[in-house]
Amino acid sequence: MAVSRPANPDSLLARQAREQFVAEVGAVFAELAEAIQARLVALADQVSNARSMQERRDALLAFQKLRAVWLDDVQRTWRKSLEPAVAVAVARDSQATQLLSLIGDEEVENNILASRLVQAVLEKTSWELNDLRLRIQRLQGGREMDTHDAFRPEVPAGVVVQAWTRCGLDRVAWALVNDVIRHHLVDHLLEAYHQANEFLIQRGVMPEIDLRPQVKRSAGGLSTRRGADAPHTGADAPGDTGAGHSDGSGLSGGRGVYSGGQGPAGSGRPMASRLADETRMLTGSTPLARVRMRAQGVIGQLKRLLGDRVSGYDMAHPTPASPALAQAISDIEATQLVPYEGGDVGNDAPALAQAVHQIRERTTTLKGKASSANEKATIEIVALMFQSILAEERIAASVRVWFARLQMPVLRVALAEPDFFGTLQHPARQLIDRMGSCVMGFDARAIGGTALEAEIKRVVQVIEQYPETGRRVFQLVHDEFQKFLAKFLTEKGATQRVVTVAQQVEQKETLAIQYTIEIRNMLNTMTVRDEIRDFLFKVWAEVLALSAVKNGPQHEETLSLKRAAVDLVWAASAKPNRSERARVIQDLPKLLQLLRQGMTQLNLDRAAQEAHLKVIGDTLADAFLSKTAAIEQSQIDIMARRLANLEDFVTDDGTGELPFDAESLELMLGIDASSIEVVSDGGSRPTEAMLGWAQELELGSWFSLDHNSKLSQAQYVWRSERKQLHLFASTDGRSYLIQARRLAAYLQAGLLVPTEEEALTVRATREALAKLDANPERLLN
Repeated sequence: MAVSRPANPDSLLARQAREQFVAEVGAVFAELAEAIQARLVALADQVSNARSMQERRDALLAFQKLRAVWLDDVQRTWRKSLEPAVAVAVARDSQATQLLSLIGDEEVENNILASRLVQAVLEKTSWELNDLRLRIQRLQGGREMDTHDAFRPEVPAGVVVQAWTRCGLDRVAWALVNDVIRHHLVDHLLEAYHQANEFLIQRGVMPEIDLRPQVKRSAGGLSTRRGADAPHTGADAPGDTGAGHSDGSGLSGGRGVYSGGQGPAGSGRPMASRLADETRMLTGSTPLARVRMRAQGVIGQLKRLLGDRVSGYDMAHPTPASPALAQAISDIEATQLVPYEGGDVGNDAPALAQAVHQIRERTTTLKGKASSANEKATIEIVALMFQSILAEERIAASVRVWFARLQMPVLRVALAEPDFFGTLQHPARQLIDRMGSCVMGFDARAIGGTALEAEIKRVVQVIEQYPETGRRVFQLVHDEFQKFLAKFLTEKGATQRVVTVAQQVEQKETLAIQYTIEIRNMLNTMTVRDEIRDFLFKVWAEVLALSAVKNGPQHEETLSLKRAAVDLVWAASAKPNRSERARVIQDLPKLLQLLRQGMTQLNLDRAAQEAHLKVIGDTLADAFLSKTAAIEQSQIDIMARRLANLEDFVTDDGTGELPFDAESLELMLGIDASSIEVVSDGGSRPTEAMLGWAQELELGSWFSLDHNSKLSQAQYVWRSERKQLHLFASTDGRSYLIQARRLAAYLQAGLLVPTEEEALTVRATREALAKLDANPERLLN
């Protein structure tokens, strides 16, 4: 029986907002399909290895064939999200009950893909979504959004993912276009949420949102009052403001993304709802996710403050600075450039004190030229942020002087692009954060005169030379700084040698694993003795990998070693006729010489080599007497061709952890490696969340490392191409080469702890908010 349309005016208004939202989002799916196809066409035209090119062509052909089916499914399912929530929930509950025992890998994979999309959406839309949630809650008499409400980001994300697999498209194709789908969905959902809020505000629904009933003060700062529908499941860490702020972080009660399901756990809620809740809890519980949530909370507080205290403040539609203010900024920038002409830019403590004084002096001047409350508030907040940065004593004074010079360029950006206050991904923020995290661990003597200090100066000067370009110049120098950092952190002689060898070790071990897999596939259809198989898998694959790394996969020596594998397989097969036995006897000395040469390159000792050669010799002797069928020459030819071009067939998947230790590093370096600690695989097993965190550490960041009961301050200076090996350089001159799984285990156990969990600009924003909270009049005065 269909549920009748509600008659309550507030419910009707909520329904109208949903209809508008569904229509706006539904209109972008066709554009998304175009964007996906354009990406696949571009990828198909790129030159890569044979496997990748084939995968890209297959993905393009599949999408071209199934595009219409996928798009129709997405649009049809999305329109159904407007069905009354009770009917939808009943229908899905029924389906979930029938499939309860049939949930398998595909459903789990779909949930993971959808949860990643949801996380990306929340990182950009959390404040708009939280505002909308509160307004809908008001219209629904205090009742939260239903689990399957179209406003919930899980719903559009789930629609896109489920339709993808339902129509027959695979996850290989999804991986190729995942970023296109993510960016497209995030951008349009942000606009749709904003429009939904505007629709309700224009109709008088909570024009201003007061968070005071939801947030209480404690000695440690702000803490969220948890709702009855989201009980607290554990104590927050000391100093942790929680991942459940109602301050714009998109969170409201508990550790979920925002308050969600109705009723307590185990109350018979829909299975899909429980899965989504569990996914959100897992996503929000990782250390990296909690840091990001807290940072988003700070951004949300700032947005709320501007919306509450600055009449008409509009982050979505920026306006250019007034002529008087723009001229005043230009005049200050011109005075900053004067010291360059004389070649003298003060960078000592007195220069820093002068910079701090100038910030307040210039702020007063600029606010006097401002023509609106928007401009005054922006000037004040930027000034307070830079006051905080200049007060950071863990950054050398000489560096802070150069940071101070970024106040005017950042102010220009903040006035022209208010999303500087609204997103952590703004390039101006990212640049300051990256430079700050890299210099945080150096004192004045350690950084003075270094290439890092010179690069920071260069970056600031480039920005000052192009004041009108806005975010583009920040993005440009941010990218350049990242490239510089990758080189600078590893340019010291000892570190550079370690990096070179570690990269080669990773390449060699990865290729050895891949070669083993491919050789095993080649031999699946051949009758080959187990002794020969073991030798090829355990020894010769390593030989081929080492030669490929040292000499190149198509080098003459590598090709001869590949051919030796083919000759060995053929020689060890049955030899029923005289001519083949004569050929084996004739070629055997050369074959044994190649086998010995390869094992010598692996540094196998003489005894080990002789043991392997004896087993091979006995096997070849047995082959002379074997009555089994010989291996067809066509199979040998196919194997030879595949081995010669082995790199076209191997894959990056499933390489696992690298078998690497201190002894092999010292052997390959050829020097005393006593100052290098190799922390290889072993110890406790880290969670998937910790493995993910380990892969997202930023180069240049500082950590407290507790290894073998010795505590060190170490900088993260390098990671290998496949992210299997990670290098940390400590202040006492030691280097720590840590394998990926062990790195995650150290993070999990608290043996590796970030010196700073909060980015420089986030902390500066938090401190600015604290000052404005204590003295709100200064914002506009």
